[in-house]
Amino acid sequence: MRETGLAVRQAVRAGYRGLTVGRARGFVQANLVVIPAGVAKDFARFCEENPIACPLLAVGKKGDPRLPALGADLDIRTDLPGYLLHEDGVARPVEDLTTAWRKDLVAMAIGCWFGAEAALADAGIRLRHVELGIQGPLFRTWIPAVPVGPFGGNIVVSMRPFAAEDVRRVGSITSRLPRSHGAPIHRGHPAHLGILDVETPDWGEVLLPEEGEQCLFWACGLTALTALQHAKLPFFATHAPGRMLVTDLPEETPRWR
Repeated sequence: MRETGLAVRQAVRAGYRGLTVGRARGFVQANLVVIPAGVAKDFARFCEENPIACPLLAVGKKGDPRLPALGADLDIRTDLPGYLLHEDGVARPVEDLTTAWRKDLVAMAIGCWFGAEAALADAGIRLRHVELGIQGPLFRTWIPAVPVGPFGGNIVVSMRPFAAEDVRRVGSITSRLPRSHGAPIHRGHPAHLGILDVETPDWGEVLLPEEGEQCLFWACGLTALTALQHAKLPFFATHAPGRMLVTDLPEETPRWR
């Protein structure tokens, strides 16, 4: 029986602080953003204008740490393995948001590529980042996001290598998973995205293609982080890299024959 999103959240409450890559396959994972209510409307519009990078899954009520659309037993202050508090341009890791939570805050969940892993695994496609227990490399590109209000910046992408014979199937399967960023936006040489050195990712870990593999690039929810940084907000909170909110929302698993 597969692990559920609730099981992961219960493990977090019991002390789990690791990555969520490979966990609760088949359940949607999400990037978390917590921002002051005064800018929440503009940020939600930013996500709507950039839906491939920032598929908006849920928006909480002001001051409410729950996102009931994603799980009945879910508290965003405690149910992620790691968080970052961003204050005056400086980020620091924290284990929970209980102390930092305020009545003027709004929580938002944005889809994550990890939700596509079950569909790819069910199709027999090798996921080397899962085998290695890493999330893989993520890069800032030179592709501008559609700006809204104070929010702007460039699109962030994740890169993962796949066997050349699997590339077409990977694209077909993920294209039917819009909550997990859909199809890759690029394949092949990263310089076309403005990525000049794949051995120095902006986030995550180095994962180079082996012989017979091609690199695929997906728009990434960390685009939201770059937009928040662009807005120069004095305070906001996010998930720590690779430590996502694991929801009870099942990801559609398209069949491949």
